[in-house]
Amino acid sequence: MNTGVKSVQPGRWRHLAGLLRSLWLYRRPGRLAGLKRLYRPLVPAGGLVFDIGAHLGDRTRAFRALGARVVALEPQPGLMQWLERFHGRDKGVTLLGLAVGAQPGHANLRVDPANPSVATLSDDWIKQIRERNTGFARVDWDGVIEVELTTLDALIERYGRPDFCKIDVEGFEVQVLAGLSRALPALSVEFVAGTLERTRACVQRLEQLADYRYNAVRGERREVIWPHWRTADAVIEWLDDGADSIASGDIYARRATLDQ
Repeated sequence: MNTGVKSVQPGRWRHLAGLLRSLWLYRRPGRLAGLKRLYRPLVPAGGLVFDIGAHLGDRTRAFRALGARVVALEPQPGLMQWLERFHGRDKGVTLLGLAVGAQPGHANLRVDPANPSVATLSDDWIKQIRERNTGFARVDWDGVIEVELTTLDALIERYGRPDFCKIDVEGFEVQVLAGLSRALPALSVEFVAGTLERTRACVQRLEQLADYRYNAVRGERREVIWPHWRTADAVIEWLDDGADSIASGDIYARRATLDQ
């Protein structure tokens, strides 16, 4: 009997559930004000921002609210559809369905439909997370999407040098920075407990490009944890000591000449 109700496959339900969680976490009321406070010292009005791993565009939304132009990259087609809904008509936002790496090409993106925020290009990162971080025990990276890779250098060549670059790519941050050959004024990279040596390598890579000062944000909070920005050595020591047992967060870096 035709009831008029369309059936939905289990995989589809997983995807919808994951998408709804992301929409609530990243686009919920009240979140924008905190993000604006966090980014205001780093994102000048009229400036340019790269949003690498844009997901549902919560950061892109904040950057635009601060008056910056945004180049937002998201390789997951399902999330790109939502980005088009949120920002597709905004002439100040350029949306690219690309991933970023050390060199141009193609790669396999491992995805879990129920957890769209943890898609990754790094099989090694998945192995480490499964062994070292119980918080990812229920994540199944059982989907694979072939994606096109570009580099930060290629993006800079086309769009100009960003004033700020947000990098949130689930363990692929080192490879993203390997495709950058010039210092940026400010940027951020994600860190996750169990893979802090990758964050250490990011700090070391940045120090090859310029002298930076660093701060950190815990999880999805919207304020830095230290009253004064720290040197690379101090942040590396903090990471080596376990980063205060913080489950995840972001390291922020800004050129030392901008430090106050």
